[in-house]
Amino acid sequence: MILSIIIPTYNEEEYLPILLESIKKQSFTDYEVIIADANSTDKTLEIAEEYGCIVVDGGLPAVGRNNGAKIAQGKYLMFLDSDLELTDDYLRDVLYEFRMEHLGIAITQMLPLSNKVEDKLFHDFANYFMIGVEKIKPHGAGCYGIIAKKELHDACNGFDESLTYGEDTDYIERLAKKENFKVLRNAKIGVSTRRLEEEGITTLIKQYGKSTVNDFLGKRTNANEIDYNFDHGREKITESSLSRLEKNVERINKIKGGYDESIQKINEGRATIKSNRRKRDKKIVFYCVCGEGMGHAIRTGVIVDRIKDKYDVYLFSSDRAYEYLNSKFDNVYEIGGFNTVYINNKVNNLKTLSNALKRNPTNIKVGYENLYKKARQLHPDVIVTDFEIYATMLSKIRDIPLISLDNIHMITQTKIDYPKDHYIEMIKAKGVIKTYVVKPKIHILTSFFYPKIRAGKHAVIYPPIIREDILKLTPSKEDHIIVYQTSRESEKLVQKLKALKGEKFIVYGFNKDEVDGNLHYKKFNEDEFYEDIASSKAVICNGGFTFISEAIHLKKPIYSVPAIGNFEQTLNGFYVQKLGYGEYHEVMSAQRVSDFLKRLPKYQKKLDKVKKTNNDGIVNELIYRIEKYSKLN
Repeated sequence: MILSIIIPTYNEEEYLPILLESIKKQSFTDYEVIIADANSTDKTLEIAEEYGCIVVDGGLPAVGRNNGAKIAQGKYLMFLDSDLELTDDYLRDVLYEFRMEHLGIAITQMLPLSNKVEDKLFHDFANYFMIGVEKIKPHGAGCYGIIAKKELHDACNGFDESLTYGEDTDYIERLAKKENFKVLRNAKIGVSTRRLEEEGITTLIKQYGKSTVNDFLGKRTNANEIDYNFDHGREKITESSLSRLEKNVERINKIKGGYDESIQKINEGRATIKSNRRKRDKKIVFYCVCGEGMGHAIRTGVIVDRIKDKYDVYLFSSDRAYEYLNSKFDNVYEIGGFNTVYINNKVNNLKTLSNALKRNPTNIKVGYENLYKKARQLHPDVIVTDFEIYATMLSKIRDIPLISLDNIHMITQTKIDYPKDHYIEMIKAKGVIKTYVVKPKIHILTSFFYPKIRAGKHAVIYPPIIREDILKLTPSKEDHIIVYQTSRESEKLVQKLKALKGEKFIVYGFNKDEVDGNLHYKKFNEDEFYEDIASSKAVICNGGFTFISEAIHLKKPIYSVPAIGNFEQTLNGFYVQKLGYGEYHEVMSAQRVSDFLKRLPKYQKKLDKVKKTNNDGIVNELIYRIEKYSKLN
């Protein structure tokens, strides 16, 4: 079992059903619920039994939580107060971020179950404060979704049962000394405002303020010091404490009044579109694909082949990607695109910009006619983009949910490591990437390396998407080396390999069948290519993500020569070397290739430990996101 949810209770018949119902509705289901009850006299225990919860003896919250943890079967423990409500996919999002960040202890942010402005402000402040001090003073504003490793909980002897107040913060502090702590960014938990209503905002600020100051001074706060009662008080919010907030609300409402009337007509039009969407047998998905290189197209082909029976998929791309996808699927449309220009394996920024400017008017015209008009005609439920620039524009103009699925956003969404002398290239790459895809609902990332996701980013990482034909291959080891170049300007590099007369190189990427000494050039043929790469002893390539991923899957040592100035390729080559799967060099030389070939056993040993994966995870993630976000459209 993955998760044990532990809830202390005392006379919670009003709130407990709300929490248990929200747990029941979660998409994640590998959990148990343990109720630690402090001799309730109402229907709390009946409700717990009705929902199939395990019941243990409780007491003060610390006692109840520890008693629950003693019998817990889960790898992770989640501690909840009984007056909470889980938001959609809360458990799923919490566990994903907790694992990806390699945490031992964490807490989630709060979302008040109230429409009052003052409640939102109070809880926003608490969230900002917890995040602001998380690295200097791990802190919790209550037991609002504390999650910890069970083994860490046991090692630290759980909650301190001698404390009458602040046992949750004490618990977080002690565990955070042993392992990493974080206030999670991707999930918020619904919090009851009953204490605000019963005790008043002024009283709560004084209570939490004093206890927090004591925490920073290294003191523990006693409940009697701050008049804190486990069964709650009855002080009401006063008019004077809300007067300023009420004035602000009144001013906002005046501005909002004029806005409401104009937005009503827009909403009426949207309602008609939504009604028509609900009548469809299948949801309509627009899938927009970057036309540069073949990696985006190959990846998209794998995904679309898996979802095309469930959805009506319309594909939009340019250049070689359009040709490739058009040969495999129906409903493929050509739009404009931008391509990087390489000269002698180096990005030529001036030529790239010049070509983009020349083609831009045509690109916009073609993009409009084939993308925007189709959107007006079909009203897609969602747009998926694999680093295609017009998808963002369409999403914003037509208000259609946007999902990003690619590998290149690893650069913007995660804490990558990279060669420090490529810092300027990294900054440039980030700037370009951010203009291509703007604020999607989610970044679904595919990668063979797994850095942490940056704070505040809404992203998930899955293993590389591999063609089904590659997945079916059984690798062997013959005496040839595959050379795969995506730029025809790279032929000068390949010619250097003629100096290694004892080696046989099979070269793809130059669209010719020709033998030149030990270089055997081949036109691309999928069946032959698969056979050649599966039986090779090593590969030489640029830094293209798809080819590198497939080589790693087939456990082939890699010699990477990224195109100069292409930071994404540099990053891929860098991680090949960092993970021990091969080498990356900024120039190719016969001597370096010769030295690389001598070290093949070393790289093979690392590659043999790579776990086999398939495409199920990322396909299921995309389907889940399409279903989730299309409901909002």
